[in-house]
Amino acid sequence: MGAGAVAVSQDLGLAHLVDPRPWYKNRRLVALNGWILLLLITSSTNGYDGSMMNGVLSLDTFEKFFDNPQGGRLGLFNAIQNIGSLCGLPFAPYITDWTGRRRAIAFGAIIMICGAILQAAAQNFSMFIGARFLMGFGLTFATNAAPLLVSEISYPTHRAPLTSCYNSLWYSGAVIAAFTTLGTFHINNNWSWRIPSALQALPSVIQIFLIWFVPESPRWLISKGREAEARRILGYWHGNGDEQHPLVEFEFNEIKAAIDLDRNVAANVGYKSLFTTKGNLKRLRIIVALAFFSQWSGNGLISYYLHAVFDAVGITDTQVQLIINACLQLWNLFWAVGAGLLCDRLGRRRLFLWSCFGMLLFYVLETICFQQAAVLGKDSAAHALIAFVFLYYASYDIAFSPLIVSYTVEILPYPIRAKGFNLFNLTVSAAIIFNQYVNPIAFGKISWKYFIVYDCWIAFELVYLYFFLVETKNRSLEETAVIFDGEDHVQRVQAAAHVAEKDFDGSVSEKELKA
Repeated sequence: MGAGAVAVSQDLGLAHLVDPRPWYKNRRLVALNGWILLLLITSSTNGYDGSMMNGVLSLDTFEKFFDNPQGGRLGLFNAIQNIGSLCGLPFAPYITDWTGRRRAIAFGAIIMICGAILQAAAQNFSMFIGARFLMGFGLTFATNAAPLLVSEISYPTHRAPLTSCYNSLWYSGAVIAAFTTLGTFHINNNWSWRIPSALQALPSVIQIFLIWFVPESPRWLISKGREAEARRILGYWHGNGDEQHPLVEFEFNEIKAAIDLDRNVAANVGYKSLFTTKGNLKRLRIIVALAFFSQWSGNGLISYYLHAVFDAVGITDTQVQLIINACLQLWNLFWAVGAGLLCDRLGRRRLFLWSCFGMLLFYVLETICFQQAAVLGKDSAAHALIAFVFLYYASYDIAFSPLIVSYTVEILPYPIRAKGFNLFNLTVSAAIIFNQYVNPIAFGKISWKYFIVYDCWIAFELVYLYFFLVETKNRSLEETAVIFDGEDHVQRVQAAAHVAEKDFDGSVSEKELKA
């Protein structure tokens, strides 16, 4: 399955092999990172969608065209995209491994373009909902393949921060959508929401034309028997044109060994293995928890229904709502990317605990301000609410935006990485769908008291992560596995490392390596 290819290794043993120059002084690494940026905009497409819906739901022309949707009908506007994504999950990993990472991204982009066209041309509720389902379905293929390709073609020392930035750049799309809806707000007809809907296709159009210039995954090429092509790609991008460079030799042999493991071990490991060992159960409870926490920390209420929250506290001016939304997305982008780039320095556990503590503090303050503004009509409380929303999101962004993907694949050993990562994606999609249906209904029924539900839940998250989250900073994937699997695993890793080292020197046979 496609997700198995993700590897966010610390690459601690490669320090003597990598180019000592800063990356921006190596023209090939500059070009490679430029192509990786093209892959990162896949996450931006996802972010554009969420922010666009938040913006267009604030437009009077949109609400009038769709007869002022409320409750479950309102929730369906956002949830249907994730329902489409959920439907695509069973197929996406297989398409990614069968056709290659680039073709899977292009396939998803074509579907998203069709969805954006239908969305912009929608004549009724059903047509708009169908278009959004199509957008979500296509997005699944692109989001399954893009982070894999980022991880598999990145220069070894760039792998962790680039993979962390993938999820963080969700906000770059959100920023574009927020300012787009702010600009089209002044159009007093249906083009105020049709234009943002049509522009949603632009990143996919760019990807279709340029994806073929991005190097294909060396791992995928080797798995298909195209070893000469894989070595040529590694040599050109990682070896500065030298296919015999020591770093290229190391990576090439490492990939071949991993694929051999995949064929001889991982192929016989089913989903049941996630539940049959103590180590995997420890991983599973962290992975599932992070997936739910990333969507059930109160962020869904503000991310998708900000206009409803502001309407309830008396901030009803559409332009003011759109300006706040645009500024909030810029704020989020700053904190998420910054934390992603510093994840190796600050540590994962520290960032997650800081994040939960900050979210709890500021969400409680949001609850108080919302009650004072919505019930007692205090304008000062409404203004304070805006400030606490920004502070809450800064707390959320330092961990849950950049780290949930990279941390998940760090703690999964190779044989179950595909299945564990797919379970993570499934959990996220299910959590989003449930949340998007429940939020508008619950908020409409109990108003400010609904904030208290999230206050209690975030407190639970903080306690849960304090006891169960483990630090992976400055550990290789094998060292991380030891934390979960115990000392017996240490001996197996050391034995495997000894054999791999001998094989790298050419002094053992293939038979001995497999043994």
